[in-house]
Amino acid sequence: MKLAILSDTHGLLRPEVVEQLKTADAILHGGDINKQSIVDQLRQYAPLYVVRGNNDKEWAEDIPHDLTITLDGVTFYMVHNKKELPATLNGVDVVVFGHSHKYVQEEKNGILWLNPGSCGPRRFHQEITMMMAELADGEIQVEKISIPHEVR
Repeated sequence: MKLAILSDTHGLLRPEVVEQLKTADAILHGGDINKQSIVDQLRQYAPLYVVRGNNDKEWAEDIPHDLTITLDGVTFYMVHNKKELPATLNGVDVVVFGHSHKYVQEEKNGILWLNPGSCGPRRFHQEITMMMAELADGEIQVEKISIPHEVR
């Protein structure tokens, strides 16, 4: 199973991101979507698992704050801001979060922590990134996708 993992699109779905989405079997979005039309676009490509970010206001009331899902034997816990994690993450293999716009891929205490960074408007002079992942036999392999941008 191939996953597209993204966050902090902030109302912008770049063509380079769309090309990656076309190959995905499922999409995980870590919040700060900013408008319903982005959710609608994402759902055109694959089943969407999404959490609400701090910039997702009234329009996003039906989007959950956090979400636990299991895909191909891998259990994901999703939340926008990792400071809002529950005290225990029993049974969780992977935490997907966003908010900081900084790419993170690290394993701690048997849990894989993933922040795909931001693939929306460039902010804070950070690179524009997302992730693609392969799930097989309860294992996950993650690839960082860097999206070229103009340096200003």
